[in-house]
Amino acid sequence: MMKSNSSLPQSDEESGRFEIVSCLSCGETSNRDFIFAQDDLTGKPGKFRFVKCSSCGLVYQSPRLRLDPIKEFYDNEYIAHRRKTNGGWLAPLLSWVLDGVERRKERLTRRYAQIRTATEVLDVGCGAGGFLQRLRERHGAKTTGLDFKDLSGHPSLVGSRFYCGIFYEQNFNGKRFDLITMWHFLEHDYDPAQSLATAGELLADDGRLIIEVPRLDSRTAAWFGDRWPGLQAPQHTILFDREHLEKMAKSAGLQVVEYLPYGAFPAYYYLFTGVAFKLLRGRGLNVRRALLPYFLGQVLLFPVMLFERKLNLAMQTIVCRKAS
Repeated sequence: MMKSNSSLPQSDEESGRFEIVSCLSCGETSNRDFIFAQDDLTGKPGKFRFVKCSSCGLVYQSPRLRLDPIKEFYDNEYIAHRRKTNGGWLAPLLSWVLDGVERRKERLTRRYAQIRTATEVLDVGCGAGGFLQRLRERHGAKTTGLDFKDLSGHPSLVGSRFYCGIFYEQNFNGKRFDLITMWHFLEHDYDPAQSLATAGELLADDGRLIIEVPRLDSRTAAWFGDRWPGLQAPQHTILFDREHLEKMAKSAGLQVVEYLPYGAFPAYYYLFTGVAFKLLRGRGLNVRRALLPYFLGQVLLFPVMLFERKLNLAMQTIVCRKAS
């Protein structure tokens, strides 16, 4: 990736809103500039610095916003915290696409875990809870969700236990889970190593942990550079390539059962928004206006997307169990 010559405003650094971070994997304090990024989706102001650890090579954000200031970037318009379908005549199609992500999650999950009435499922970073709702209603699973934002009143979470706050600070009262999922959670985490260790402690002996994150060593990351949607600054605190994702999981006492160069989240979204962010250059994306071009592009690229699993376009998923 190409570096930017931009930097954080000195006033922001002096205000105490930011904190300097050591490497989230090895603890090394020495690093070098990697890339600067913006919140291209909403157009909120600010440029945020990602660095590369001088010791292990992990890419992470430093300085980063402290926990209280970061909350303003997870408002009610944040895409994972709502199921907005105000798309005019395209609303039914939009709803189908949003539900399609949950369908893909379900299909992927059922390849590695049995989902039945007695199955205990924990979705870390559950957002609006559509995935849990699907497992609960279709398979009768016992579902638990956790999110940084209090979404307990969302209709999709009715019938699920809900925890609000930091994952590794919660008390689950000795419960063990047959399935734990982290769909685009770990790249937001302020201590991913501790979250992975906590997930390992909460897994049943034959349980599975499924983690999906954007892939730094992907084609779209190389194509779009500082407008790559996987940067999503400042919400994303860490950027994983395959090597560092697997290494961090193993360091937390987990065994990687399978690595997938794709995920439940469609890679086409990164292709479309990457182009849009290049054109808009930080002005934010008007989702409603983008709907028609999004769907037209999806039709045009349909033959290409049939080979999504082989092209290393944007996503990666690991399936883990407790190390023996």
